[in-house]
Amino acid sequence: MRILQLTAGTGSFYCGTCMRDNALVIELRRQGHDALLVPLYLPLVLDETSAAAGAPLFYGGVNVYLQEKVPLFRRTPRWLDRLFDSPAVLKLAGRKAGATDPRDLGGLTISTLRGEAGRQAKELERLVAWLAEVRPDVVHLSNGLLVGMARRIRQASGAAVVCSLQGEDTFLDALPPREGEAAWQLLRERAADVDAFIAVSRYYADVMRARLGLGPDRIHVVQNGILLDGYAPAGSPPPRPTLGYLARLCPVKGLRTLVDAYLILRERNRVPRLQLRVGGTMTAADQPFVREMQARLEAAGVGEDVRFLPNLLREEKITFLQGLSVFSVPATYGESFGLYVIEALAVGVPVVQPHHAAFPEILEATGGGLLCAPDDSRALAESIEQLLLDPVEARRMGVRGREVVRTRFSVARMAEEAARVFERAASSAGVRQQAV
Repeated sequence: MRILQLTAGTGSFYCGTCMRDNALVIELRRQGHDALLVPLYLPLVLDETSAAAGAPLFYGGVNVYLQEKVPLFRRTPRWLDRLFDSPAVLKLAGRKAGATDPRDLGGLTISTLRGEAGRQAKELERLVAWLAEVRPDVVHLSNGLLVGMARRIRQASGAAVVCSLQGEDTFLDALPPREGEAAWQLLRERAADVDAFIAVSRYYADVMRARLGLGPDRIHVVQNGILLDGYAPAGSPPPRPTLGYLARLCPVKGLRTLVDAYLILRERNRVPRLQLRVGGTMTAADQPFVREMQARLEAAGVGEDVRFLPNLLREEKITFLQGLSVFSVPATYGESFGLYVIEALAVGVPVVQPHHAAFPEILEATGGGLLCAPDDSRALAESIEQLLLDPVEARRMGVRGREVVRTRFSVARMAEEAARVFERAASSAGVRQQAV
C-alpha cells in the first residue's frame, strides 16, 4: 500500500507529533508498505533518522503567510514562490515559529480549513497536482487542522484520506472566540471529506467525537507508540534521588506546578538531597519563563541541585531519563496522549501524572505510576514523595510499566493498527471511485 504522510514541521524545535509521524512512516516501511513522509509549512526537526529525505515541502510557511496577508501573493508565479520556499528563508522563518501565538493565527487557520476556497488555494493545487502523479492509496493528515485539503486530495488523486486527531482542541480554543467558533464549524463541515479519523487515545476520541458530532464508526483509536531502540533501564539507581521533567519548557506543560512541588519537597526534606532535572524543547519564546523558574529556584537556595537541559538529542534524552528516580509532566490542559510518559516508562522510571486527560488511560494500562489531583502542587509533591520514600514499590511500578510499554506502546503495534485503518479506508475509497 502506498501511504503519504503529511506532517506540519516546526523548522526549529522538536515536536512530539513530528516524531510520532516519522517513527510511524519508518515502521510502515519496515512492515512492507511504500510510505513517505512529506513536510508542510516548515522543515521537520527530529532527533532520529528522517523519513522525509528527498520529499518536497508543500505549503511553505512564508508563502502561506504572505498569501494570507497580501492578495498579490495569491497570484504570483511559481518561480517567485520558490524563493520564499528556499531552505535559507524557511530556516529563518523557523526561528520565529516557537513564538507564534494562537491568538494571532485565527484568520490563517480559517483560511486553511476552507481548502480550495481559502487564500492558500494555490498551495493546495500544487500539492494535489503532485499527488495525482504519485498516486497514493492513502493520504494521512497528521492533525485535524489540515482537513481543508481532504476534498481536493480525494478529487484529484482518488486516494483515501485519513486524519489523525491529537490536540487540536487546545489550539482552537485558544483562538479569539469568534474566530475559534468559525474554525470549529469549518472543521465539523470538512470532516465529511475524510474517510476515517484516528484518535491517539480513547480520551481524545471521546472529546473529538462530541465536538465534531461524529458517529462512533468514524473515529478509530490507535494509541501512540515509540521507537524503542536504545531504551533500556539504567544499570543502577541514580546516586541521589532525582525528580525529572521532559517536555516543552512552558507553563501549559505544568513546569511551574512541578517547580512548586519540588520546593515543597525540599522544604519538608523527607527525601534528603533531592535533585531536579528539567529537559525538553525550549524555543526563544520559552526563555523568559525558564529564566523566571531558574530565578525562583535560586532564590529558594536550591539552584545548585537543579539542572535545565533543553533540546536534547535522542541518545541524550535516553541517558537523561535513565538518571531519574521519578518522572512527572503535570500538564495543565487536556493532553491528548503524552509521549513523554511512555518514554519514561520505557526505561523503567515510574511516573506521577495529573488525574485528567489521557493520563488515567495510560497509567491504567501500564500500572507504571500514580495519579494526583490536577493543578495542585501539594498533591503532586505528596505523590512524588510517596514513590521516593518507597523505592521497592517505585521499582515495581517502573518494571511493570516498561514491560507493558514494550508490548502495547511500541511503534510496531501502532503501525500495524494504523495500517488496518488505512486498508479499510483505501477499500472504501476504491468502492467510491467505482461508483463514480
